[in-house]
Amino acid sequence: MPDNQPRTRTPGSAAPPSRRRALRHRAATALTAAAPALAGYAAVRAIGLLVLQGWASLAEKDALHRLSGRWDSVWYQGIAENGYGRSVPLPDGSVHSDLAFFPLLPALERGVADVTPLAVPGAGLLVAWLAGLLAAWGIFAVGARLHGPRTGVVLACLWGACPTAFVQSMAYTETLFTALAAWTLYAVLTGRWIAAGVLCVPAGLTRPSAAALVAALAVTAAATLVKEYRTGDREGVLRRHRRMLLGVVIAPLGFLAYVVFVAVRQGSPFAYFEVQAEWGNSIDGGRALASFVLGLPAPAALGLCAALGLLGWLVSLCVRQRQPLPVLVYTLAIVAVSLIGSGYFGSRPRLMMPAFPLLLPASAALLRLRTTARTAAVVAALALASGAYGAWTLLGSGPP
Repeated sequence: MPDNQPRTRTPGSAAPPSRRRALRHRAATALTAAAPALAGYAAVRAIGLLVLQGWASLAEKDALHRLSGRWDSVWYQGIAENGYGRSVPLPDGSVHSDLAFFPLLPALERGVADVTPLAVPGAGLLVAWLAGLLAAWGIFAVGARLHGPRTGVVLACLWGACPTAFVQSMAYTETLFTALAAWTLYAVLTGRWIAAGVLCVPAGLTRPSAAALVAALAVTAAATLVKEYRTGDREGVLRRHRRMLLGVVIAPLGFLAYVVFVAVRQGSPFAYFEVQAEWGNSIDGGRALASFVLGLPAPAALGLCAALGLLGWLVSLCVRQRQPLPVLVYTLAIVAVSLIGSGYFGSRPRLMMPAFPLLLPASAALLRLRTTARTAAVVAALALASGAYGAWTLLGSGPP
C-alpha cells in the first residue's frame, strides 16, 4: 500500500475482515506472478547443488559440510550457539574477534534451531535457502517493475547462476542481505519510504553493505528535494515529503545500533572499526587491490584487469540503461566498497553479488533471443558453469 494512502485502522485494532481478505488476495496475486521466477531460480540453484554433490562424491568429500561448516559459517554458528565473545589470536599479533560478524543471521539460526529438529548448521542452511527464495522474489519484483515480468524472471535466474552463486547455498549472509536489499529498493521504487527505511534496519544488522542501501535512500531523497526546490515548488516541501524523510532517518538505525553495541562492549567509541581493521577490513582507496594485481604474474594480472574492465563495462551499461537513481546508487556503492576495501581479494566477487542490478543489461539482452527455449538454454549453460566453478572452489582449500 502506498505510504500516502490514508489509514482507517486505529492503533492496536485488528484489520477488518475485508481488509485481511484484500491483503491475502494481493499476496496470492504477487506470489503467482513471481512463481516462474522462483521456480527458475530454484532450478538454477538445484543444478549447482547437483554438480557440487556429484563432484564431492567423486572426491569422497562431504558436500553438505562444505556448505554449512566452513569459513565464516563457523563464526556465525559460534555466535548462534554461545553468543559473542570468541577471539582468535594470530601469529602476527592481531586478533580476530567474532564482533566482526553482524547478529541477524546467527539470531535466525538460533531461533530456527530452537523450534525445529535442526542443529545450528542445518538451521543456517535453511535460513540461507529460504532467504535465497525471498531474494529471488524481490529481484523479480524490481526487474518486473522496471522492465516487465519477463525481465524479472530472467534477472532472478541470472542472479542464481552468477559465478559466485554457490555462496547463495551456503550458511552465509549474502542471500539474507540481498533479500532485504531487493525489497528495500522495490519499496523505494513504489513510494513506500517508511517500509524502505524499516527494511534497511535488519539489513544493517546483517552486513555493513547496508551502507549502500542507506546511501541509495539518502541520495534519492536529496535529489527529490533539490528538484522541487529548483522548480520553485518550495511551499511545504518538507511536510509533503515527511514520510520520505522519516524513512531516510530510520534506514541507518540497524547498522548504528550494532556499532554502538560493539562500542559499549569494548569500551571504545571506534571499537567496531578497530575490530574490522584487525581482520584487515578497512577502506584504503583501492591500494590493496592494486598491490594484489601488480603482484600477480603477467598472464594472471592481464586476466584480472580484463575482468575489472568487464565490471566497468557492466556499470556503464547500467548508467546508459538509465536505471532509477536508488537502484543505480545502490549498485555503484556495492561495487565501490567491494573494490576500495583492503580485505582478502578472493572475497571481493562475493561481496559484489548483492549488486544484482548489474545483471539487468544481460537480462535485456537474453530476452532479445528469438525463443524462450533459447533463453532457457543459455541460463542452463550458465548454471552448469556456475555449479562447476562453485564445486571447484568449495572442494578446494581457499575460502570464497
